Amino acid sequence: MAYQQRCVSCKKTMVLVPSRWQKPLCTKCEMGDLDQEIEDPAWKKFFAIDPALYEKSSFLRSIKRSYLNRGMLTDKQREMFLKVVAEGAQGPPPRKRAAKAGDGTGAAG
Repeated sequence: MAYQQRCVSCKKTMVLVPSRWQKPLCTKCEMGDLDQEIEDPAWKKFFAIDPALYEKSSFLRSIKRSYLNRGMLTDKQREMFLKVVAEGAQGPPPRKRAAKAGDGTGAAG
């Protein structure tokens, strides 16, 4: 069950919060937190993706926040980050249409 709560940072925007344990932060405030400078050139290049992808994906924001807090990522985090970036650059996958009864697909109905 999700509910709306005001952003704890700006106190203006209403944020959809799926769990009471999640900190309600709006995308604008969260993006401001992610603007910290990354010193390591390899990691700087790794995180240099289109900002629109960060705005669309809370998962990408959480991975970058994790790196900024800890200074490292696990191999699995790196792998999934690259996978989501590749999928996001291609656009959303085509939606599959559910077969309806009587549409000629042979479904009994």
